[in-house]
Amino acid sequence: MLIKETAKSAWRSLASNRLRTLLTMLGMIIGTAAVVAVLGIGEGARSSVEGRIRSLGANLLMVRPGSASASGVRSGTVKTLTEGDAEALKGLDGVAAVAPERSGSAQLRYMASNLNASVTGITPAYLEVRSLSVASGVSFSDLDEQQRARVVVLGANVARQLYPGASPLGTRLQINGSAFRVVGVLAEKGSGMGSPDDGVFVPLSTHRSVLFGQDHLSTISLQLASEDRSDMVIAQLEQLLRLRHRLRADQPSDFEVRSQAEMLATMGQITGTFTMLLGSVAAVSLIVGGIGIMNIMLVSVRERTREIGVRMAVGARRGDILRQFLVEAVVVSLAGGVAGVGLGYGAAVLLSRFGEWATIVPTYAVGLALGVSILIGITFGVGPARRASRLDPVEALRFE
Repeated sequence: MLIKETAKSAWRSLASNRLRTLLTMLGMIIGTAAVVAVLGIGEGARSSVEGRIRSLGANLLMVRPGSASASGVRSGTVKTLTEGDAEALKGLDGVAAVAPERSGSAQLRYMASNLNASVTGITPAYLEVRSLSVASGVSFSDLDEQQRARVVVLGANVARQLYPGASPLGTRLQINGSAFRVVGVLAEKGSGMGSPDDGVFVPLSTHRSVLFGQDHLSTISLQLASEDRSDMVIAQLEQLLRLRHRLRADQPSDFEVRSQAEMLATMGQITGTFTMLLGSVAAVSLIVGGIGIMNIMLVSVRERTREIGVRMAVGARRGDILRQFLVEAVVVSLAGGVAGVGLGYGAAVLLSRFGEWATIVPTYAVGLALGVSILIGITFGVGPARRASRLDPVEALRFE
């Protein structure tokens, strides 16, 4: 029998019992849909995390204080980074801008509204380095920094909570009991860990002299002129800071450097691992669907034993019988895979539209799902097909 005739015969056989065929396909439909939806959720999560990291700033390096340790046990961060360090880093080749910052938590009050929020001391370069923009009002100037001005820029969420339905510009906001004039509100960035939407920003000098009295910095952010020069800048940065901090060659650095590329790689590995884990769990249902196909095909072989005998009697070879049943198994599995891909894609779209999940169904997920469907059809269909092809024609004709 030709392949075309085999396929037609297999399709007629499956179409003659539509309900059983549909129930056989159900396991493959559910399994394929689960795999496609999970891969879509994982790819969406990876893309969302990557976007949020990139939104922190272009070509970003962040220098933070290192961890102190006693007897091998970490006991918090050391206070080593200074404004002098930030000034020195501005002279490195390949550095476009430097933004030192201090952070602290404070109580905010405006009339009857109270809120506890993170207050960050920054310089005018901070907004450029972190790719932030002002939605209304203005940002700080170098003059505000020099005069230790009591001015504040609010994150979008903080402005909404303290000033529901009203503009905060020009009002007097109490920060730990000190009055500050609101001069601007940042454009919304989106929720996430360390989102500027939940922060309050004051000049770096004001943060030190008026609010917290801290001389050390919590972070120094560097914007690179080119991402290709990241390794060179990191090497120069480490050499410069170790020299400024008077560290011997055998002493570990008292600071940590994190690059945007490193953060992207780390988060990509984490999201990729979780996607693979969830995808593996979902793929178990594909195996269950394959077992269902094998079970139904064995029943089909028994029901059609006399038909197999007639085919052999009129000249069908064992290879023809093997191909027919194998094609039937692959058709059932592939049809279930196609329906499952559509169902999984639809589920991913609905999650993205009506839920809080960002989903992206990658092209490879569709190809993988259909490829696995064909493989399962062959793997679980070959046993029943071999059994059908090995039937004795005489005994098959006698079967009732």
